[in-house]
Amino acid sequence: MVVGDVTTSTDVLVIGAGPGGYVAAIRAAQLDLDVTLVEKGEYGGACLNRGCIPSKALLNGSELASEAGQAEELGIYADPTVALDEMISWKDGLVDQLTSGIEQLCTAAGVNLMKGTAEFADENKIRIVHQGEGQGSESLKFDHCIIATGSRPIEVPGFDFDDDRIVSSDGALNFETVPDELVIVGAGYIGMELATVYSRLGSDVSVIEMLEQALPGYQEDIASMVQRRAERLGVDFYFGYTADSWAESEGEAVLTAVPAEEAAHDSEIELTADKILVAVGRRPVTETLGIEAVGVETDAQGFIPTDSRCRTNKEHIFAVGDVAGEPMLAHKGSKEGEVAAEVIAGEPAAVDYRALPAAVFTDPEIGTVGLTEDEAANEGITPVTGEFQFQASGRALTANRTEGFVRIVAAKETERVIGAQIVGPEASELIAEIAAMIEMGAKLQDIGSTVHVHPTLSEAVMEAAQNARGKAIHRQN
Repeated sequence: MVVGDVTTSTDVLVIGAGPGGYVAAIRAAQLDLDVTLVEKGEYGGACLNRGCIPSKALLNGSELASEAGQAEELGIYADPTVALDEMISWKDGLVDQLTSGIEQLCTAAGVNLMKGTAEFADENKIRIVHQGEGQGSESLKFDHCIIATGSRPIEVPGFDFDDDRIVSSDGALNFETVPDELVIVGAGYIGMELATVYSRLGSDVSVIEMLEQALPGYQEDIASMVQRRAERLGVDFYFGYTADSWAESEGEAVLTAVPAEEAAHDSEIELTADKILVAVGRRPVTETLGIEAVGVETDAQGFIPTDSRCRTNKEHIFAVGDVAGEPMLAHKGSKEGEVAAEVIAGEPAAVDYRALPAAVFTDPEIGTVGLTEDEAANEGITPVTGEFQFQASGRALTANRTEGFVRIVAAKETERVIGAQIVGPEASELIAEIAAMIEMGAKLQDIGSTVHVHPTLSEAVMEAAQNARGKAIHRQN
């Protein structure tokens, strides 16, 4: 690439090097296309640098500390001391390792890497403004473009992020010390994961949620199990409230919350905090792209609608990952990136979201895939379900982690597996087996007749499938 006024060209332009963008770039290069990947920040995007990886590192670290301090039942007595700055340093080291690994993978695949901010000049040309003083800009022509610019945290009016009192999830992953009092606005998966981290580390955590349960969108029996565990960790919940305002008072932040619409209460509350974490969702990053100028359509929330082949309304422009809308999951973005690259290369690829798993890394974990029983019925499918409780699992008992269950949903007439919900230990790992079965079009018998290692948590998947057929051994059918 020549920096300056010279215009160069590429087969495929990818904007954004998060889990959707860098995967798309590598896959396109593997398919013998000339690929240019433009990224204005860190390789790996929000997931690697400010989301999935750092949050799971802190979840793991806080879990070790919590379990070590509460293992008297096993004959283990400990009073662990947590140096948060050292845990953060360890987490940052992991991020740096993975970030450099992504850059190396892209280079090894033959992807042209460019640092800068991309803006459409026309339907087949992009202008790239380079980082740093005096670096200038250049233009790049492309045959196809994949937009993978991701998302950022939503701000609540009156609660602008200042990285001091008011923080986003980004800031909450980089506290220098454990806050004595932490108020979290929003009980979705981000809020609940970070409530888990800091309650384990000793914070007095309060969660404000405008709806009437934690983890809105998840089935009540699953969400309530996670909520009860959080309450045992010391988390206080205030349901049916919205954050209204905050003010400094005697060295603390005082947050005022008012009743949400149709709430059962009618009086406001005040909560004090060292830090206020706002975790009410994420919005797409498209404002610097100039997509309106080239006619790429967006919806009311700013997301870019796509078809099953990740195409926008412009035949040669694709969108993948968070910028393409819900569900905003890193692995969804990666799959879409692969599909977009393959479609550009002329392959018959498409995304099938029926076998798309999701996980929440709370305590206990949640893993879901496919349809719930109610969703199946709403689609005109007569469902049959099977369950197995972890309290009946020998491996769960030996791990002293018996909360939760595996639930498998199948079509009653064919016994074809169409969904599953798991809440309990290692749910994020266990859900992969069922996702694979849905992808394969497998039936309950395929899971039930597969020999699972004993003693393992995965036996609960086998038993749940057998329970749906009335043939479970280790529970009443």
